[in-house]
Amino acid sequence: MKKTVIISGAAVVVLAAAVYFIFLGSSTRKYEYRFDKITKGDIAAVVNATGAIGAVTQVDVGTQVSGIVSKLYADFNSVVKEGQIIAQIDSTFLVQAVKDAEANLDRARAQLADAKRAVDREKIMLEKGLDPQVMYDAALTAFESSSASMKQAQATLDRAKINLTYATIYAPIDGVVINRQANIGQTVAASFSSPTLYTIANDLHKMQVLATIDESDIGMITIGQQATFTVDAYPEQKFSGTVSQIRLAPVTVQNVVNYSVVVAVSNEELKLMPGMTANVKIQVANAPDVMKVPNMALRLQPPNDLIDTTKMQGQGPWGKNNPSGDTSHRNGPGAQTNGRGEDRRSGDGSGRMQMTGQGGSGGGDRRQMFQKMRDSIQAAHGGKLSDEELRAEMGKMFGRMQENRQPAPVAKAPARVSTGATKFGITQMFPEYQKSVYVVQHDAGRARIWILNSKGKLEPVFVRTGVTDGRFTEISTSELKPGDQVVLGVSVIGETVTEQARSPLTGGGQGQRMGGGGGFR
Repeated sequence: MKKTVIISGAAVVVLAAAVYFIFLGSSTRKYEYRFDKITKGDIAAVVNATGAIGAVTQVDVGTQVSGIVSKLYADFNSVVKEGQIIAQIDSTFLVQAVKDAEANLDRARAQLADAKRAVDREKIMLEKGLDPQVMYDAALTAFESSSASMKQAQATLDRAKINLTYATIYAPIDGVVINRQANIGQTVAASFSSPTLYTIANDLHKMQVLATIDESDIGMITIGQQATFTVDAYPEQKFSGTVSQIRLAPVTVQNVVNYSVVVAVSNEELKLMPGMTANVKIQVANAPDVMKVPNMALRLQPPNDLIDTTKMQGQGPWGKNNPSGDTSHRNGPGAQTNGRGEDRRSGDGSGRMQMTGQGGSGGGDRRQMFQKMRDSIQAAHGGKLSDEELRAEMGKMFGRMQENRQPAPVAKAPARVSTGATKFGITQMFPEYQKSVYVVQHDAGRARIWILNSKGKLEPVFVRTGVTDGRFTEISTSELKPGDQVVLGVSVIGETVTEQARSPLTGGGQGQRMGGGGGFR
């Protein structure tokens, strides 16, 4: 009996301790915050890809006749000029073929002359009535057949002479021999296809990178965009180029569709060599001198007990408190709210922007909003702006807000970037297809960041997001300014698990889709 009482008492103590730590211990947890500041600067978004460096124009030089390679006049790295002799095929049999064709032509001439004499003779006999008409017709037919045979013999002779000239190989373009695939004494057979003797690159001062772009990123590539790349031979040096062509032919590798993009490169120092692997970065978007935050700040989802709920009661994700339940005019694609959920802008249908307070009216609220904007701009510039400079800055802000409300204009394709010798030997008779231009949206998305208020609680601030480079994202809001601290992460002191999760409102903190299989990094 006594043993049973002791066991029951121990169980009660253990149960009480468990209840305490589960329900009371969690409320006494202490948190540690990680902060960073909002900064102002440039953001450049790029698409990453790999490609191979090659000459702009590269020609494989072959032979149209079979035979033994008797002479080679060019070797690897030889600089050749158009029309120079670079190889010779043994022409012994070709010379004999010419002589044989000449003999056949002489025989055909003799037969034609004999047929002509027979026709003349039969004509006289026919006129005197000594031979019938059929004899004259037979002689005339023999003459016409001999004439055709002589033409055939002449064509055979011409063909034999042409084949003899083919035994001498000439350089088709100016350039450098980058590959030699034949040796003296080697027999080449041109019965089915032309064997390659040399590979000549036109001009190694102008190169191109044939980059492979994933289908998820090809929409952001436009002719004329700037690109940089590195090669393993010079890891510390960056080379630059320009997107000159977007080829339409898809290349599917393991069910992944890719497209070839040509980047024109200047190689005046002759450091780049054909076949090198290039790690390419194509700049597709640029946001100069904008507010930006680390992407971690946009992905934070703090514990509920740290959030200041007094600031969020009755709010939707983007609208203010609306007792009527009608949020159609505030939570649509054009709505934008401040940290307190008040609409900061709305459209009147004419493209003009109106500053609104509660219910879309109220001069006092509008004055407060204007005053807050002026204070924010002055604080961002250290309070050194004059009245004229302040009006100019506010005009820029309103102009940008209006641009965000109106649909982006359809951009026209830029002027064609000349690829120089890319079209060597090609007569351009048809217009060239131009892919649509990628238009950068600087305020395309919405996200939420967290700040620590005076109560020691986390308060959300809703912002518009734009360009991201994978580390930082462009934001626009009047609630914050450069230098303000934002929360990057929350962790429990004494525990190793960081209570940070991806925010369902941000989708990773990127205001616009930026990346794919070979995309933004």
